[in-house]
Amino acid sequence: MTTLIESRQSLSNRLSVEPIAGYLGAEVSGVDLVDELDAEAQRELRDALFEYKVLFFRDQAIDHAQQIRFTSYFGPVTDAHPLGYTDKSPAGYPQVLEVDSRTYASRGGSRRYSYANFWHQDVTALVNPPAVTVLRAELVPEVGGDTTWADLGAAYDNLPASLQRFLEGLYAENRFGGREKRWEKGSEAESLTQQTPIISEHPVIRVHPVTGQKLIYVNPGFTSRILGVSPSQSDRILDLLFEEITNPAITVRVRWTPDSIGVWDNRATIHQAPTDLDHLDVVRVLHRTTVEGDVPEGVGGRRSRSVSGELFLAKKSA
Repeated sequence: MTTLIESRQSLSNRLSVEPIAGYLGAEVSGVDLVDELDAEAQRELRDALFEYKVLFFRDQAIDHAQQIRFTSYFGPVTDAHPLGYTDKSPAGYPQVLEVDSRTYASRGGSRRYSYANFWHQDVTALVNPPAVTVLRAELVPEVGGDTTWADLGAAYDNLPASLQRFLEGLYAENRFGGREKRWEKGSEAESLTQQTPIISEHPVIRVHPVTGQKLIYVNPGFTSRILGVSPSQSDRILDLLFEEITNPAITVRVRWTPDSIGVWDNRATIHQAPTDLDHLDVVRVLHRTTVEGDVPEGVGGRRSRSVSGELFLAKKSA
C-alpha cells in the first residue's frame, strides 16, 4: 500500500487526485472514462481508491456499457442486485441498477430519490458483500441531493484500545432492514426479502483484504443484532457503534452534478443517500454498478458465516 505522498507522486504525471476532506474522499481529474484506460492507469485508480476510499469524477459523459467497463477496473462486475430487481435495470444491462425518482412516483408510492436514504453499506446481508460500488449521475437536482460517506477505519482507530479488543471478538447478524423493517407492508421489497431470505454473520471488526486496516463492520441499514449477548445489550452496543461510525468528523459530503461518477470502497465506508429532497418536486436519476466482494475476515482470520443465501458472484462470460 502506497503512502499518501507516494500516491500523489505516482499519479502526478497522468492523473490528478485532490483530497476533499480530512479523512477520506478525493476528486480525480485528467482522465477521460469514455476511452478504455491502460493497465497502469487502472492500477493507479485502484491505489487511489484504497488510499482515499471515495473517488469522485466530473464531466464523464459515459453510457451503461462504458460504466460497466470502468467498474471492471476494480474487479468482476456483478448483476445489479442479489434480490433481482430486474425491472430496475435498463434493457440489455443487468449489471446496472437504476435509481430513478420517476419510477417510484409511477408506482404510486411515496416520493423517493434513492435506493436507501439511511446510513448503510451496500448489501451486507450477503456473505460476500460488494467490494466496490460505482454510481453515475444522469439527472440531478440543482439544489440538494448530496451523498455522504463515513470512514469505518477512522471510526475504529478513534476507539479506546480496550473497546477495540472487546469488539474484535464479536459477530453481528446482517439482514435486509437491520433492526427494523424499512419497507411498507405488501411492498415489492417485503415480498422479495421473504422469497429470498439473505442473512449473514460478519465479524464486528473486519480486516481490509488489501490495506490490512481494521474497520468497524456494522451499519444501520443491515446489522440487526450482536451475537452472544442479550437483546438489550446488543442494542446498546449497536447504538454506540452507529454513533461512532456516523461521526461528522470522519465524513465527506459530495454534491452531484450531471455526468459525475462516485466510486467507493464498500468494505471501508458507509454512506447515506440524500434526505433533503422529499419536499421538492425534482427528478433524480443515477445508475449503480457493483464489484464482486470477498468473504470478510476479522482479527485472527475469523471469517463471515452465511445463515441463508449464497455467494453473490459475477457471471462468467461465455
